[in-house]
Amino acid sequence: MILRWLPRAIADRDAQLDFIAQDNISAAIEQGDRIEAHVMRLVEHPKIGRAGRKKGTRELVVSRTAFIVVYRIDDENQIIQILRLLHGAQQWPPEKNRKSV
Repeated sequence: MILRWLPRAIADRDAQLDFIAQDNISAAIEQGDRIEAHVMRLVEHPKIGRAGRKKGTRELVVSRTAFIVVYRIDDENQIIQILRLLHGAQQWPPEKNRKSV
């Protein structure tokens, strides 16, 4: 499987880690490394995440962080698309627009 971060997910990750880095750069690096390690496990085990709250998605809880990786598996093309990186306190999917990712 090929792993592909979509632009929205990259922006989510960067914003979350930048926010953490404002107070503690070491913590931001540690959280980034933890996120990356969990996401890389998807290459070998794409279905380790739970069924997503949006149809056709899955959600991987990143242990020892507050983050959830929302992803989709494209079996035909052997691609795992990382759609979003959310903080667990974020409402997902957004109430105003439940159909878009």
